[in-house]
Amino acid sequence: MASVENGAGPQDILLEIKGLKTHFALDEGTVRAVDGVDLEVRRKQVVGVVGESGCGKSMTAMSIMRLIPPPGQIVDGEIRFHRPFDERPDAKDIVDLAQFESNDRQLRDIRGNQISMVFQEPMTALSPVRTVGKQIAEAILLHQDVNKSEARDISIETLARVKMPNPEQRFDDYPFQLSGGMRQRAVIAMALACRPQLLIADEPTTALDVTTEAQILDLMRELQAEYDMAILYITHNLGVVAEMAEEVVVMYLGKVVERCDVDSIFYNPKHPYTRGLLNSIPRLEDVLQDNREKLNAIEGMVPSSFQRLSGCAFHPRCPDFMPGVCDEAEPQLIQLEEGHAVRCHLYT
Repeated sequence: MASVENGAGPQDILLEIKGLKTHFALDEGTVRAVDGVDLEVRRKQVVGVVGESGCGKSMTAMSIMRLIPPPGQIVDGEIRFHRPFDERPDAKDIVDLAQFESNDRQLRDIRGNQISMVFQEPMTALSPVRTVGKQIAEAILLHQDVNKSEARDISIETLARVKMPNPEQRFDDYPFQLSGGMRQRAVIAMALACRPQLLIADEPTTALDVTTEAQILDLMRELQAEYDMAILYITHNLGVVAEMAEEVVVMYLGKVVERCDVDSIFYNPKHPYTRGLLNSIPRLEDVLQDNREKLNAIEGMVPSSFQRLSGCAFHPRCPDFMPGVCDEAEPQLIQLEEGHAVRCHLYT
């Protein structure tokens, strides 16, 4: 497989994923939720991960955090996190997260401290029987050398930074007392309390109205610049990708099918699946011209997770299908030009 050069030196890479496979062995068969993902995130970079539901976006994030629900497990691949340089300029600490069990102390020191995650639904990420402030302070007490009073002050300061109204009062509120937007701000505050180097945001605005979504996106951009952190932003919304990301990874059925900068994904998409996603977006000019034609849609459905297709996984739905090629040989992720890679037989 050809590697993708993005102009980053080894010292710029914060997260490195190579050949990641996360499978679920069930009675009905094996679900290959993540099936050979390669991914890089540079320091201070925002990378968007897009694709239909069930393509492996969230499970890739859960694999990074080692929060895979049973009976899932990482069966192959590397997840390397390049921690900060120490006193020697030629030294860095590379941690292979895939080698640790979920209760390993070194992994716990990283998770929630140097890598944090904002989950899709805040009500499932927050305990309903504990106040918001105590849940934020818990992470601070775990990872920082502070007492409870100092942790409270840091928690309130963090709530203020995410623009929570009346942060001193909200510290003592329970999640059910907060609106959806405020709960999401609380979850973001919890993730940022220890100022992580990498924030994984798994569709953090899905359940919010458009006004609150815009506020949360603005907030995340401000905090990303203030904290100099990298963000891995998982979404199915290409509009959010255009607004947030510098680089885009398109996934389909557990694999990366295209990877490039954000401008190329909109103005020079290569993979038929990427083009299908873009063509399915409603266009304002069609609405203004009262064009009532049906939206363009990708034909067919995502195959069952238990189904193991020969050749390219997208070939049953692909408008550029080539018999005897696409249905027989699995394409590799190849580099077309600097920073742009695609997994498709059209370019081999």
